[in-house]
Amino acid sequence: MIKKLSNITIPVSDIKETVEFYEKVLGLKKKYKWSNYVAFDCGGVELAFEPGGSKGKKEGSPYMFLLVDNVDTEYRELKNKGIKFKSEPRVTSWGGRVASLTDPDGNVVCLLQWKEK
Repeated sequence: MIKKLSNITIPVSDIKETVEFYEKVLGLKKKYKWSNYVAFDCGGVELAFEPGGSKGKKEGSPYMFLLVDNVDTEYRELKNKGIKFKSEPRVTSWGGRVASLTDPDGNVVCLLQWKEK
């Protein structure tokens, strides 16, 4: 069962410029930043950016991360409903377990489970 929207990750052409805009212009608080990823708190939802976009072009699709209790359980239930996944459940380098699919318009939806501490 989906618990809440965890974050949205948007591909951008220039991380440095993006940080400047969202932090300095819009005043969002940065949660963390790596060379290839930055995330801001946006009212309890993480708004994140990574390389991959192009100025003036709509090439990359935002990634919506939906927080779930158990990625593997959700994956099996949705596969049984005929959903085709872009990726099977996997552990990421940043500590989450994810599986991704696309909605009818091709938008990427990732099921996210954080590792237990």
